[in-house]
Amino acid sequence: MGKIPASLRPAISATSLLKNPPVIPKDQLGKVPIKRNPTQPSHKILQPQQPQPQHNQRTLFKSRDLTEAKKIYTSFISTAKAPPDIRFHNSFLQSYASISTVDDSISLLHHMIKTLPAFSPDRSTYHILLTQSCKSPDPSLHPVHQTLNLMVSNGLKPNQVTVDLAVRALCSAGREDDAVLLVKELSLKHCKPDTFTYNFLVKCLCKSRELNGVYSFIDEMRDVFDVKPDLVTYTILIDNVCNSKNLREAVRLVGVLRDCGFKPDRFVYNTVMKGYCMLNKGGEAVGIYNQMRDEGVEPDLVTYNTLIFGLSKCGRMGDAKKFLRTMVDAGYVPDAVTYTSLMNGLCRDGDVLGALVLLEEMEAKGCSPNTCTYNTLLYGLCKARMLEKGLELYGVMKEGNIQLETAAYATLVRALCKEGRVAEAYEVFDYAVESKSLTDVAAYTTLESTLKWLKKARNQGLAV
Repeated sequence: MGKIPASLRPAISATSLLKNPPVIPKDQLGKVPIKRNPTQPSHKILQPQQPQPQHNQRTLFKSRDLTEAKKIYTSFISTAKAPPDIRFHNSFLQSYASISTVDDSISLLHHMIKTLPAFSPDRSTYHILLTQSCKSPDPSLHPVHQTLNLMVSNGLKPNQVTVDLAVRALCSAGREDDAVLLVKELSLKHCKPDTFTYNFLVKCLCKSRELNGVYSFIDEMRDVFDVKPDLVTYTILIDNVCNSKNLREAVRLVGVLRDCGFKPDRFVYNTVMKGYCMLNKGGEAVGIYNQMRDEGVEPDLVTYNTLIFGLSKCGRMGDAKKFLRTMVDAGYVPDAVTYTSLMNGLCRDGDVLGALVLLEEMEAKGCSPNTCTYNTLLYGLCKARMLEKGLELYGVMKEGNIQLETAAYATLVRALCKEGRVAEAYEVFDYAVESKSLTDVAAYTTLESTLKWLKKARNQGLAV
């Protein structure tokens, strides 16, 4: 990224926000966590460590013609010096399944078994067909049942990997309701989902169903199939209701979580804290932080970044700076998210020069500005009518090919038009489109509405 020029820095150096910041000893460097955006969900659902069928990098087939596929296989077998192993057969079947129908893939598998009786399909072979059947254009579950029946008839019962593959394939195709039906059926007849699959499905249902529908699924899986929600399940639910700004329900879920014998961890607290910050309720977010500390749960970098973001957003800069000092005292190094959140708060308060001082401090500590940092400062400079400094920063962004965000772009274009510098506004429009910062329509709509305003203002004698 481009270097911030010296002319953008404040003429008079201000006192650092951190007075004599402590040096973190080498033996404490392990406490510095990986940088994460406070607006992102804290829980990462781990994927099951199970072998998956590998995709061929090069497709063997140019046509989905079944007869031709059988000829190719027969040719391979007849010329092979030794019988190919299971990996060859699975790779061959996978290659054909990527372009064929489910019925043709099953026919090819039968041909492979007939041609080479020594070949015995394993569970991963049928998983290839299962994944294909889940993505079939057939809106029913018939292809899935067809594959599962074939698998069972050959002595291989579905296991948890089978359930996981089917659920993920169905959900990726937007068929969450079918995934629910299949999970219930497999739980009854063969195998229950593991916690990874179960929580993945809950997360998908949160995006496609009303909350009551998700609760109904969880209740049925617990009552009928003895598949119980865990701490991750509740964190997913809490994150979902926080994103919909339903903090009352989030607090209720934390209570349910406790009643079920779970202790809220930092991920749960960070999620609720983020929800309050989204609603500009900095006081409530601080309350969650205090509750977290009272219960012996140690805050992490995400905790402090979330608090600083929320407090800066609602204008409580004093408290935000206080938590910055607390964060450093705890051994965490402020990152670009921390500094950008503070800059955003300062710009909202009209203290753009303070934001530039903070930028200088940020770079002095070896923390590089990111795209959001540049856009925050550009927006603040233009709103404060410091257009020349804004244009200088915009030049740095162009040089570094840094994308413009919608608010910063609109503010810069309007500021230029107000000054009668329409040609430069068009140049900003061109850069926004060329750098793919905004869609053509969004960029043009902003420019067009600004030019209409300028024309009206000129007619009324309010602009030059």
